[in-house]
Amino acid sequence: MLTEYHCHILPGIDDGSDSVETSLKMVQRMYDQGVRRIVATSHFYCHREESVAAFLEKREAAFRALMEAGPAVKDIRLGAEIAIEHGVSETPGLQKLAIEGTDLILLEFPYRKFEEWMEEEIDNVIAKYDFTVIVAHVHRYLDYYTEDQMDNLVNLNAILQINNEAFENKKEKKLVKQLIAGGYPLIFGSDAHNLKTRKPNWDLVKKKADPRVVERSDRVLDRHRIV
Repeated sequence: MLTEYHCHILPGIDDGSDSVETSLKMVQRMYDQGVRRIVATSHFYCHREESVAAFLEKREAAFRALMEAGPAVKDIRLGAEIAIEHGVSETPGLQKLAIEGTDLILLEFPYRKFEEWMEEEIDNVIAKYDFTVIVAHVHRYLDYYTEDQMDNLVNLNAILQINNEAFENKKEKKLVKQLIAGGYPLIFGSDAHNLKTRKPNWDLVKKKADPRVVERSDRVLDRHRIV
């Protein structure tokens, strides 16, 4: 079952879909590209949100509006793309932002020079909640981190999420190939925000990735299901 692990299809909650209509079209395009299961990962910034509870209320309203409109893909799981900030691991209710029904939680590093406190926040999240951390679009940090820092990043106790777009960039594709060859735990996502500049692009993965690697990605969600 082709699984989309990272996208912004919920209407009006972040810088992704701007309406239910756009959301329906994004989901339909994913469906046409073979996606049958979607994890909706709206942005969560602890310094912007009143609380986790307030965020969840907004997310639920957006999700309900989408589902009532009848999206092509019915199996949509809720999660969040959580920005790593100072103290994020101490955010009350953080555990409620894990991908529903799993111990998986998606974290996004800042787009700036790597600092040790960032890794400490990840370690704290793992220790406090016993989560399995997913590092969002790991290839995007190539322009910010040194080679040693990238090596440290990919060797964290975490699953590495790859945006499908990485297969179109020579440097990023090289990293993905190295990760695959090294047997690192990988999952894929479009990180789609809209229908034009950041659109669903599962055709790239289907065309350029080894089907066996994609199948392993698809199985991750079920392997981390909480019974």
